[in-house]
Amino acid sequence: MGFEVPESADGTAAADFLAARFSYHDRAGWCDRIAAGAVAVNDRPCAPDSPLKTGDRLSYEPDDRTEPPVDFNIGIISDDDDLLLINKSGNLPCHPGGRYFNHTLWAWLKKEQGLNDFTFVNRIDRETSGLVVIAKNFAASENCRKQFSGRKVVKRYKALVEARNFPEELEAAGWLVADTDSAIRKKRKFIQVEGRDASPRRPPVLNTVEERTARRSAPTNPPSADAEWAETKFRLLKQCNGIALIEAEPHTGRLHQIRATLLALGTPIVGDKLYGVDETLFLRFCKDTLTDADRARLRMDRQALHAAGLSFRHPKFGRPVIVDLDLPDDMQQLLDDSNS
Repeated sequence: MGFEVPESADGTAAADFLAARFSYHDRAGWCDRIAAGAVAVNDRPCAPDSPLKTGDRLSYEPDDRTEPPVDFNIGIISDDDDLLLINKSGNLPCHPGGRYFNHTLWAWLKKEQGLNDFTFVNRIDRETSGLVVIAKNFAASENCRKQFSGRKVVKRYKALVEARNFPEELEAAGWLVADTDSAIRKKRKFIQVEGRDASPRRPPVLNTVEERTARRSAPTNPPSADAEWAETKFRLLKQCNGIALIEAEPHTGRLHQIRATLLALGTPIVGDKLYGVDETLFLRFCKDTLTDADRARLRMDRQALHAAGLSFRHPKFGRPVIVDLDLPDDMQQLLDDSNS
């Protein structure tokens, strides 16, 4: 198995990168695998401290370690020479990482679809179901990347949130920063900007992708060096007994943007262990010590977030590509049960 070293890992020692990316071995374990000749960089043996470069081809022979079960329920939406659009389950990682390697969408694309050089145009979490776009060649990947960076793509998510009276429409604008009050290092916090707080409003009718994704400029006074500006538009689709089905349209593409914003608004996503009703659920989940009471509080085994759609242009032909997916069965069932 192999993959390309990302820019974020440039200069990192091979053993350090592998230990951080694939935590089923610690650094010493990866050093042993490297010494055994199971790891190569650009098809050549490497040393544990060999510095990696952006674009290096890192490959290794996975051992027989058992990976956690996943749901390989994958629907192919469309497939051509440039793009593959799929609808993935809510228990399937896109990339290898942590305890997952063969149990990933990446491995499935290689084994079942025969793809070798491909790029995930959009990335969603393991517990997020829905649309994933795969570019099959460099030209398609670059074209799609420019559409995303140029704000020419409309992204639509659907979520079930803990709310008894979610507003018909609202927009949230503010900063995403590290949550220093949390015991969980990777958790982020959304800070609304004064005078630009989330508030119910009816946006004007917009006809083009460029107009719909036009963003207000970020303030010039971020609260910290790592702060990232984030804007999301929310719309109520259905209100039930204590649960609301909403649509989220992020105008920026920040890590955990929708989840952290909804928590800050007091309406966390159902089933979200990290940004949900109680972050200690995440700690117990990591230790595999969730109780029946914990699971009842979560309502679902995974976060009720669904990548429901995208609007962009085909990288070769320029025609509009518009995808809208139905709710997955688990989210629809909870919605039905809450409405009964």
